[in-house]
Amino acid sequence: MLPINLPDIDSLSLIEQVSQMVVVRTCGMLYDHQIQYPQWELNNSKLQALISEYGVGGVILLGGSAPEIALRTQQMQSWAKVPLLIAADIEEGVGQRFSGATWFPPPMALQAVSMKYAEAMGKITAEEALAIGINWLLAPIVDINNNPDNPVINVRAFGITVGEVMGATRGFIAGAKQYPVLTTAKHFPGHGDTSVDSHLQTPMIPHDRQRFENVEFPPFINAIAAGVDAIMSAHILVPAFDRHHIATLSHHIITGILRNELGFEGLITTDALIMSGVANLDSPEAIAVQAVKAGVDILLMPVDPIATIHAICEAVESKEIDRDQIRASVQRIWKAKQKVCGIPPNLKKLGNPLNLGIAKSIATKSINVYSSIANLQSSTIQERIEANYLNLIIVDDPLTCEEFLNSRSPAVVLPKHDGYQRIVADSLTLANLKYDQFSQIFIQIFSRGNPFRGNTNLHEKIQILVTELILEHKLQAVVLYGSPYSLDRLLPLLPIQMPWGFAYSQQPESQEAVLHKLGFGQS
Repeated sequence: MLPINLPDIDSLSLIEQVSQMVVVRTCGMLYDHQIQYPQWELNNSKLQALISEYGVGGVILLGGSAPEIALRTQQMQSWAKVPLLIAADIEEGVGQRFSGATWFPPPMALQAVSMKYAEAMGKITAEEALAIGINWLLAPIVDINNNPDNPVINVRAFGITVGEVMGATRGFIAGAKQYPVLTTAKHFPGHGDTSVDSHLQTPMIPHDRQRFENVEFPPFINAIAAGVDAIMSAHILVPAFDRHHIATLSHHIITGILRNELGFEGLITTDALIMSGVANLDSPEAIAVQAVKAGVDILLMPVDPIATIHAICEAVESKEIDRDQIRASVQRIWKAKQKVCGIPPNLKKLGNPLNLGIAKSIATKSINVYSSIANLQSSTIQERIEANYLNLIIVDDPLTCEEFLNSRSPAVVLPKHDGYQRIVADSLTLANLKYDQFSQIFIQIFSRGNPFRGNTNLHEKIQILVTELILEHKLQAVVLYGSPYSLDRLLPLLPIQMPWGFAYSQQPESQEAVLHKLGFGQS
């Protein structure tokens, strides 16, 4: 790959230098009327102005198909005087965000198969990202999910121990490094032991320095040694390090520990600044200035990009921020851009049967099924129809499950084929569910740790329902697609001989594999 031509940093005005430190968010789809989150995603006129006039350093994308993203990234690069870093949260492969590409099960699924798949995940994710013009992977997560109540990391982590996470991290980065993309270890100094979602409020971790050195820091040190390009800060408060500032805004944590003590020389980026865990603390301008004073190089998704840029320029002009610090950050950004920019999309790299096969293999091998449903073999479809068998599907939110649950999904089609009626419920409707008319009820639960969910008490309501159905001898079997921690709460309630199933992935391949093992689709 030939090096790209970047302007001399000193030839840039202050506002142009500061703008390079800003990464804004837009929709991956091409037209303004397709924007799904208008409060966060810039329309095309504002985006083009920020890229071509201000010269922001990058864009983070969400939504759209992989081929659309290839067009979108070329469009944005054509607006830029300096090539853009184009990022995406693709911890589970490019297909997690952009349809048509490979979508892996969540990273924790590797515990059930082999951590050796981590390198393949990194390689395929990097290859397919480049194929559509994305040059910055906001992955891997290197947090250790050692808190079962963690609502935001959960199955996004590679594991629950230092060794699991470090091994998978090395593999993922090694795989990704086979292509010119940036990788990102997140979320420093460690977001695994929280029970609060920083998208909604600010978590606090009470551990002392020794605990961090033993548990939270080693995966980041390991990622640095493996050659990770960027590290993302966490919007968490750690009083042992800084009683007054969250990690993103703490000079002691960002510069003192990460930059100086751990010796990290790459890009330091904030997590999204629109998240309530940071956005609720002060004005967008004050937060941006404090983050730069803390030592970050990249301000990711500021609430108001233009106000952010001007606030930092004013802080430099008033000597609150040293101009040399801005230059040092842009120098790191230049180094990153020299590594990854200038590669045109190549859609021929998508749809590779080998890549798709690896994802399917992880999905189907990481399931766990105990026993099969006996009366699926001992009764006829007509008998089950007459006896009113119910397929009860429980979801976190029925309005946001179309990616894995629709009228064609195995979780719907296979029980229907075998004579089951269907109800889809969530936490709001579960308590009012009327099931007297059904003789046998098969429960499928789709629930994993997801940002922005909040606390809906869904699992408490499921436990109450399961207990009632067992007492009435109506519960036939339970399947959970998502978090193993939710499964751990359910299993003690089930009779020892009752069939159950589990899959980390909620995708059709996992649904089909679990249901076939339980006996569906055999008649």
